[in-house]
Amino acid sequence: MKLIRAEFENFRLLRNLTLDFSTDDTRKLTVIRAENESGKTTILNALKWALYGDDALPGRRHEYRLSPIDWDVANRTNVPISVQVDYETSVRHHRSRILSRRRFRIIRSTSESVSGRNWTPASTTVDLFSLDETGASPINAPEARIQDDLPTELQDVFFTDGDRALSFVETTVSNSTKRGRVQAAIRSLLGLGVIEDALNHVNNAASDLNKEAKKIGFDEELNNIYSELIDVDNDIGEYQNKVDDAIAQFTAFDEKLAEVSREIDETLIKGNREELQREIEGTKRQIKQLDSQQLDASKEHAGLFRKMALSRDLMATVLENGLSKLDELRDQRKIPNITLPVLEERLKNIKCICGESLDERDKDGNIRRKHILHLIEESRKADTLQHTITDLYYASRLLQQHPDTENGLWLTEYNSVFKRRDDLQALREEQGKRLSALEAKLDEIPDIDIKGLRQTEADYSAQRDRFQRESVRYEAHLSRLKEKQLSLNTSRDNLLRRQRKGDRVLAQLSVSQDVKQILERSYDRITNEELRKVSDHMNKVFLEMIGADPDQRAIIQSAEISGDFDILVYGPHNRVLNPDRDLNGASRRALTLAFILALTRVSQVEAPNVIDTPLGMMSGYVKRSVLNTAVRESSQLVLFLTRSEIADCEDIIEKDAGRIITLTNPAHYPRMLVNEPKVDVGMILRCECDHNTECSICARRIEIDLQL
Repeated sequence: MKLIRAEFENFRLLRNLTLDFSTDDTRKLTVIRAENESGKTTILNALKWALYGDDALPGRRHEYRLSPIDWDVANRTNVPISVQVDYETSVRHHRSRILSRRRFRIIRSTSESVSGRNWTPASTTVDLFSLDETGASPINAPEARIQDDLPTELQDVFFTDGDRALSFVETTVSNSTKRGRVQAAIRSLLGLGVIEDALNHVNNAASDLNKEAKKIGFDEELNNIYSELIDVDNDIGEYQNKVDDAIAQFTAFDEKLAEVSREIDETLIKGNREELQREIEGTKRQIKQLDSQQLDASKEHAGLFRKMALSRDLMATVLENGLSKLDELRDQRKIPNITLPVLEERLKNIKCICGESLDERDKDGNIRRKHILHLIEESRKADTLQHTITDLYYASRLLQQHPDTENGLWLTEYNSVFKRRDDLQALREEQGKRLSALEAKLDEIPDIDIKGLRQTEADYSAQRDRFQRESVRYEAHLSRLKEKQLSLNTSRDNLLRRQRKGDRVLAQLSVSQDVKQILERSYDRITNEELRKVSDHMNKVFLEMIGADPDQRAIIQSAEISGDFDILVYGPHNRVLNPDRDLNGASRRALTLAFILALTRVSQVEAPNVIDTPLGMMSGYVKRSVLNTAVRESSQLVLFLTRSEIADCEDIIEKDAGRIITLTNPAHYPRMLVNEPKVDVGMILRCECDHNTECSICARRIEIDLQL
């Protein structure tokens, strides 16, 4: 099938948008030029919703709003939403190699009742029409027809998000889930599903034969075997359903687990709100401590101006002269005037410093005492100036500095305090900036409960592991039942050969067994031979895309799809490479694209490949090689490309593109767009500019303009 046209109404930013796709067999490339946030992923989701319904949306229908976020409820509260896709399929006429084209139109629609920030979705309807010269004819049971043309298993084959193009090789999900995706895609495109349905039909027919044979009336032993076989057949069907359900549940929870883990990782890249809150609180505490330390330092700074050391340092020259003069007087024994206090001190004792008696009861001692009293009296008659100078001499000792420890002490203390205040101020400013940055970062982070996501992650992991255990248990029981079924079938066939009336039943069972063997061999042949073809072609395309030459000892030597449906990459010495750790982003994308293109080429199915940003993380040779190879291998290629992806590939686009469209988001004005869009609501605008031209709608500013 090929996409012809798509019309979008009120699907998020796609208020009124029409896209046309190239259906030319030669120029089969359609380029939709659009920068980031210009509707590329929204278009991809809208196309998948139109073709596959609500299950194809990124989230649950009641959690994923389809209507424009800025819808004006003043004009209308009920928002009609629809996506219409026209496509064509090839039909081979009976007993003829002639192909004809049939056109269809699918319209999926719904509505949402909007009230403020709240919205309520209505049920979704789908209509399918056959288009011809006479008009559009409705088709009953449209879902069945759509499933035939566009199998659900091929969503990721037909529609690929380049940023998430690792669904077949990503390591975030289990090996069994990846195998299931690869197997489902291969089953659908190689027709294995038809064979599986035929095998189920044969098994059901054999079971019905057992039930009919029991009614014929064989001997008791054979009737008992038929009864057991009927029970075993029923049990096999029941346990097969249990196995399928357990595997489906395991895959669903494994994918949910990968999704919530990815959401946690993406949120943590932006920042953890809880951790940021803790960092903010810690920063505020540090700021409070610094403010307290700054206050203490300010008080200490002010206290320095009340210290004696400041006076000494400020009066150093004057004090030096004065103290020198006092020392000179002291050397002349003019000061200190210590006679009077010394004499008065001696009179308090009964002995002189010379050892003679000063006792007034002793004759000589009394004479000496009177002499000292005379000296005291004479000293009191000394000049008042000498007293003043003496007092000054003793008082000046407080202003004298120790030459080793006190010289410049105040200035040293001042420098220390001043430096501490400066350091504290710098730390305070740094913490203030940190607080502002953390608060700004917190505002940018979506209000997501990391703790709740962690709990959801744990719940999904527990559920996934539970269903894995159940599937293993059911498969073991199913295996035992099949062994029992085989043994009972052998016993039944042996008994039927002995009884004449069992010939017809035995013949019918033999026919069903032959048909079953033919189908199983066909299934094995397709699985082995066709799978090997897909694997070989994928390897060829992949190595071509990344420019790896095994003969030149390239890091990547080969890639293959194993018999267990694992996509494996090998390095030197046949070492298996881990896609996440050993392959760069460009190689991982190229590997997925190579698998998709190889699968469609080997199956000879005509199908579109709609890919969002396929050339991201690529440059130079790899980017051009991937684009060239994708155009060659695909029957219809629709690429959403940014200007940076288009760069250096203009000549390839000019040669292979049959349709080029440019999309613009008017919200990018004025920072990114040159001209103000003539719209007052959020919507994606289309213009006919190709990859080399711009108009008044799509003209964008270059980087230097953003700095003006």
